[in-house]
Amino acid sequence: MPRVIAAVALLAFTIYCVVDAVQTDDSDVRGLPKPLWLVMILLFPMVGGVAWLIAGRPTSILETLLGPRRRGGPPRGPIGPDDDPDFLKGL
Repeated sequence: MPRVIAAVALLAFTIYCVVDAVQTDDSDVRGLPKPLWLVMILLFPMVGGVAWLIAGRPTSILETLLGPRRRGGPPRGPIGPDDDPDFLKGL
């Protein structure tokens, strides 16, 4: 029984990843071309699916769960109106 549950879960995960990859616009796919992602997902269901969710989707599943990562660079703009110098000048 546990093997059947594991097989059904893997099949559902693979189908989810394939449908997600097919529905994603070609210009939004990251890393590899879309057909190569589909081949990878189908040939290596667990590894290919996890790789797709982390490295291939337009928004990584990690970014969805943990929030976007900042990679240095200039600081973002003001968060609230009281942090915006231009807003404060107009008061």
